[in-house]
Amino acid sequence: MIPVRGYSGHKVLVLGLGRSGLPSARALREGGAEVLVWDDGEAARAAAEAEGFAAADPTRGGGLDGVKAMIVSPGIPHLYPAPHPAVAAAWDAGVVVDNDIGLFFRSFATPAWEKFDRAPTVVCVTGSNGKSTTAALIAHVAGLAGRTVQVGGNFGRGALDLDPAEDGMVVVLELSSYQIDLARALAPDIAVFMNLSPDHLDRHGGMGGYFAAKRRLFDQGGPERSVIGVDENEGRFLANVVREEAGTGEPVIRISSGRKLSGPGWNVFARKGFLAEWRGGRQVASIDLRGVATLPGAHNHQNACAAYAVARSLGLGPKQIEAALASYPGLAHRSQLIATRADGVKVINDSKATNVDAAEKALLSFDRIRWIAGGRAKEGGIAALGPLFGRIAKAYLIGEAAEDFAATLGETPSEIAGTMERAVERALAEAEPGEVVLLAPACASFDQYASFETRGRHFEELVKAALGL
Repeated sequence: MIPVRGYSGHKVLVLGLGRSGLPSARALREGGAEVLVWDDGEAARAAAEAEGFAAADPTRGGGLDGVKAMIVSPGIPHLYPAPHPAVAAAWDAGVVVDNDIGLFFRSFATPAWEKFDRAPTVVCVTGSNGKSTTAALIAHVAGLAGRTVQVGGNFGRGALDLDPAEDGMVVVLELSSYQIDLARALAPDIAVFMNLSPDHLDRHGGMGGYFAAKRRLFDQGGPERSVIGVDENEGRFLANVVREEAGTGEPVIRISSGRKLSGPGWNVFARKGFLAEWRGGRQVASIDLRGVATLPGAHNHQNACAAYAVARSLGLGPKQIEAALASYPGLAHRSQLIATRADGVKVINDSKATNVDAAEKALLSFDRIRWIAGGRAKEGGIAALGPLFGRIAKAYLIGEAAEDFAATLGETPSEIAGTMERAVERALAEAEPGEVVLLAPACASFDQYASFETRGRHFEELVKAALGL
């Protein structure tokens, strides 16, 4: 736990008591604050009260009396489509609104750092897709290099639930747009922008607001090194804004998957399965990614480029990074190989593909696919995936979106399976040698599952039971 600094003796209210809320309450109490809590769910309030926290409804008269700050969990709207009533009440009462990421950055560095031989490094990773895999890759590479590593934020442990800093520690935080948008303090040493595609638009008032939230990590955070994906215009724009020197490109490392990056700056890109590093107009390293089974497809090659760029910024050598990438074990629910049947049929769990852009990346990774898709659809459905329908041997559709997806697929073979059980049964029964059974839903899970993790675990359990594993 990282004790929160700056609120000792002051009253602070924590709104939302999920994965980040309760750790925030504990860290505030550890730092000497008087902590009040609130959650719209009675069970969550009861769990917090069992730990000795007092519940106080901030929307009721006197609920914010004497409160210096309100710490809001990322799942709670703070602006669009409408602010939560408690957030609006805090505004009216003049109470500072922050989140656990803001508290982390005001509390992680302490006077004890003066005794360290090597200062800790905080790496923050954001983007629409690939954040978790990239964060896990960075941690894997840095850990094999002998660095003490922690991973948290939107993935893994809550930021304030991490351990206090040690000499030379590397902390990797995966940050969502919600977390960046509200944090009052941002101070990464290395910041990574992966990509941008339409997602969470209701929470940001459109694409402009969504990008603006991501951009705060660089504008306000002022990182010493910025690793920026430039495969979309937003990334190209951001790289240009952050650059300080026209000749060297400092402090930016541009990354890409699918095209060669030229120019005098520092570039890392992947093409035809090979990762290349160029500096000052010449190639300085190359890595063959084609044999890394846990990083299939162009999207994972972009993740590898980002992790490579961060590792180089940490002082690691190309050969050292190459060996670490080759031993990466993969991440659950993200292009995860579940099983390979005797006839060569592979089963892949990409339950994290909760939007069309992520599903596109998954579909591009394989040629003959038995596709399990559906759930609670995002805006626009799957129409944008039309050019990839030729890769689909058959689709097995589940959840609320099943009928709409079937209509969009048109002549592409499909059936409405309804449930995951039926979809797995039918896909495995019909899969032919060399094909891939792929769960890449292109949807949120909330119509049938509590989370994409729960959905992915259920898929894995069904597959292993069917194959006798």
